[in-house]
Amino acid sequence: MDYGQYEFIVVEKDEDGIATVTLNRPERRNAINPEMHKELESLFSEISKDRDVRCIVLTGAGTGFSAGGDAKVLQAGTWRDRAQEVPLAEVRRLLLYMLEVEQPIVAAVNGDAAGLGATLALFSDIIVAAEDARISDAHVLMGLVAGDGGVVIWPWLVGMARAKEYLLLGRWITGKQAAEMGMVNYAVPAAEALPKAMELARELASGSPLAIRWTKFCLNKLLRDHVNLAVDTSAILESITLDSDDLKEAATAFLEKRKPQFKGS
Repeated sequence: MDYGQYEFIVVEKDEDGIATVTLNRPERRNAINPEMHKELESLFSEISKDRDVRCIVLTGAGTGFSAGGDAKVLQAGTWRDRAQEVPLAEVRRLLLYMLEVEQPIVAAVNGDAAGLGATLALFSDIIVAAEDARISDAHVLMGLVAGDGGVVIWPWLVGMARAKEYLLLGRWITGKQAAEMGMVNYAVPAAEALPKAMELARELASGSPLAIRWTKFCLNKLLRDHVNLAVDTSAILESITLDSDDLKEAATAFLEKRKPQFKGS
């Protein structure tokens, strides 16, 4: 299969059957705009059918993994316009396509991962994070409901009490802290994140494909059930907050590097 049609994602396959998928908007810290969101939906659906790929490594271009939703897009109102369409299908599709990718996914979190960027990392099967990388689901800091998977994956990885703290306050944790609490598998110096992920990918790619894929399928069935349980509600409520004045204020404040003044409207 050829993946040259993607504008914001780079896919490189090697002779070991490893496909390195790089989020490629380094000038925007790999922030996810509507076009990249669509490309991710398509990619995870397509790559699962690629018989030449036995393992996937997911990483970000430059020094960051992904800043999540693009603040400039949020300020401009593009996402708010699409809120009238209720992008529930898109949210569900991306999460389920990612969970249903047959090949194991190893995330190399080379830098900060926020919001949907954190969700992409945490929905991966094995996670290698740079020690100084920061992870956060900061939807609430932008006046948004955590609607794109955070309410599913954070309680699974860190427990409900910690998940409520981090999701309701939008706090950051480092890769080192995330490894200590079992949120990620490994925390390594930044320069070693991708090499460590590739080492794990080569081990997975050399293993029994059917045994590995079907074990992953069984494990991810639990997560798919929780996506079905929670994401419909969280995505609909996020779509409502996409049309809020608080979102526009938060996006403007972020770009102006000041503290937002929320009014609850």
